[in-house]
Amino acid sequence: MTALTWWEVCIKYAFIVFNFIFWVAGTGVLVLGIWLRFDSRTAGLLNAENSPTVFFTGVNILIAAGALMMIMGFLGCCGAIKESKCMLGLFFLFLIIIFAVEVSAGIWGLSNKDRVVKEVTAFYNQTYSKSKSTSTTQGALNETLRVIHLGLNCCGPTGMKKDAAEDTCPKKTGQELITTSCPDAINATFYNKLHVIGGVGLGIGVIMIFGMVFSIMLCCAIMRSTF
Repeated sequence: MTALTWWEVCIKYAFIVFNFIFWVAGTGVLVLGIWLRFDSRTAGLLNAENSPTVFFTGVNILIAAGALMMIMGFLGCCGAIKESKCMLGLFFLFLIIIFAVEVSAGIWGLSNKDRVVKEVTAFYNQTYSKSKSTSTTQGALNETLRVIHLGLNCCGPTGMKKDAAEDTCPKKTGQELITTSCPDAINATFYNKLHVIGGVGLGIGVIMIFGMVFSIMLCCAIMRSTF
């Protein structure tokens, strides 16, 4: 252990707490991704015919991000406790990689949002049409529709009660069906809530910047105290 000043010790323990929370958050993200990938209620949505690649890609990104967050949290905690320059350097490197990926994903999402909305809407309309025209796979198709309806709080391609199967649609108080059309709900999710997604991404980016700054400060303090 090296001799650190009082404010460097404060940074060290704040860094440990930050990375423990980061590790817990990574565990939650990983569990969520695995659950979405293998749960029977969402497996139909991911493995359905003509399912947009954005669904499968999104779940895989959750799993990879959760695993990487756990590794980073471990490196950050152990690096600060053991005052290891190597671990802190790896933590900084991983944080830069994630920050770059986040920026790239944000740029891709903004430039391709119209295509994503079109693909997701087309997939929903195809799934709904098939659920009405076939009986061999109707159970799986209805399960896929139920996931979409509950997730987006919508009902049918037009929002009309007579156009949607009642057992797949969410209900308001009592037995009244939700009457928001799913194409409108998909559009609202990607456009009306874009500022919320952007705000969350910005907040995560700021946290990452603080993590990089603190890791560099702690690493420099450890190097300075060893000479």
